[in-house]
Amino acid sequence: MTATELKTPASHGRGWMLGLWAAQIALAIFFGMTGYCKSFLSPGALEQMGIAWAADAPIGLIRFIGIAELAGAVGIILPSLLRVRPSLTALAALGFGVIQGLAIPFHVIRGEIAITPINALLLALSLFVVWGRSVKSPIEPRS
Repeated sequence: MTATELKTPASHGRGWMLGLWAAQIALAIFFGMTGYCKSFLSPGALEQMGIAWAADAPIGLIRFIGIAELAGAVGIILPSLLRVRPSLTALAALGFGVIQGLAIPFHVIRGEIAITPINALLLALSLFVVWGRSVKSPIEPRS
């Protein structure tokens, strides 16, 4: 096997590629929806949707988190899909991991324990994409 063959996504197995793409798409959908809501809806509307902390948080923080989530939703898909700076996909996933790593203790402190399994799942998916796209099955940029 040549060095070029070792770098191609096909050499890493179709299952890994499908699993990583599925995780990327799931993260993009989830964070795209929540990012849109946090970017454009009122704190009262967010609270009615089950985002209880929105009533207690500054609107600037809510909007910042929303914009970060929207940017991440784009960044976790487009660089890999277009093969233009695909390493940005791992960075977007790392950003999602940071958001969830901060969200878990935040929700625990607020007594919102019921949401933490979802945060843990999102953290695990994010770290899977970080590892997968940086170590196991990176996508080569267009030449």
